[in-house]
Amino acid sequence: MLIGCPKEIKPQEFRVGLTPNAAGEAIARGHKVIVETNAGAGAGFSDDDYRAIGAEVLGTAEEIFAKAEMIVKVKEPQAVERKMLREGQLLFTYLHLAPDPEQTRDLLDSGCTAIAYETVTDDRGGLPLLAPMSEVAGRLAPQVGAWTLQKANGGRGVLMGGVPGVGPAKVVVIGGGVVGTHAAKVAAGMGADVTILDRSLPRLRYLDDVFGREFKNQYSTAGATAELIQTADMVIGAVLIPGAEAPKLVSREQLSTMKPGAALVDVAIDQGGCFETSRATTHADPVYEVDGIMHYCVANMPGAVARTSTLALGNATMPFMLALADKGWKQACEDDPHLLNGLNVHAGELTYYAVGKALGLDVISPALALKK
Repeated sequence: MLIGCPKEIKPQEFRVGLTPNAAGEAIARGHKVIVETNAGAGAGFSDDDYRAIGAEVLGTAEEIFAKAEMIVKVKEPQAVERKMLREGQLLFTYLHLAPDPEQTRDLLDSGCTAIAYETVTDDRGGLPLLAPMSEVAGRLAPQVGAWTLQKANGGRGVLMGGVPGVGPAKVVVIGGGVVGTHAAKVAAGMGADVTILDRSLPRLRYLDDVFGREFKNQYSTAGATAELIQTADMVIGAVLIPGAEAPKLVSREQLSTMKPGAALVDVAIDQGGCFETSRATTHADPVYEVDGIMHYCVANMPGAVARTSTLALGNATMPFMLALADKGWKQACEDDPHLLNGLNVHAGELTYYAVGKALGLDVISPALALKK
């Protein structure tokens, strides 16, 4: 198979879809890899690194999209990229379609087959291609939240760990999954007073057993959230419904009950955000204020640490990428129902129920798509 890797063009996105090691693995199996010039530069990989393992480096994205049978990316294709997709071409990347009707329509119109990293599953009920970026984003959230809390950046001027005689920042993490757990660990490590909220009692028991008194946990209800955010210096939104739009857990009206200058960090922004007042921002302009509350809603947080993120993502995606290249997407998905769960679009049809529900579009089953 001819595998293409274009340079990411979303603002301030420095990751790359294929590491030289992943490209080398594909080439060793008899596949051909083409990479756009400087595609890996933001993550510390030069064009010569790709040439050294046998990949061909091409000058433009247009060449990559025109030639490749499978496009491997990181972020969802931007409007200009979607125009270059064609019928029968395979796209393997993050999509986050539920809050993005324009992208969804463009992918359907292109006739391509699109497999979304974020909805591929595993036999433990996890999301193995989302997990590494969730880990990165979770660990980043307290770090960027601490920056947002600095007075010069519009925040309350509160130090996460406090100092002798002065108490630490109070941090509320909504969601006890991968993002929330890593966020709570790092915030607690910074010395903050941390409470994590979740609706799963088994998950809360797990957190209590593993982390003990490192941070507190509480069952998540609307009332508990409303009460905790009133005294919080930072609230980290870490909820996820696979493939679907994130629920809104803090309303605009509730901002008036919070401390002026408190920070909201919305790690769910790729799925529409879990605060009513959230809107996507970039690393170039990450923070905005609503009713005295500072919002950090960067839609590609892991892009800030592109080297770490690219390596972590490449480790997770490579086995699936190789299966798709070795077998073709239909056989690979027939052999692996977890990979089939990643199928979101095929030949003008939407194949992921949560996206269809969010956007009010008709959906066919992935199994039916395999027969087309």
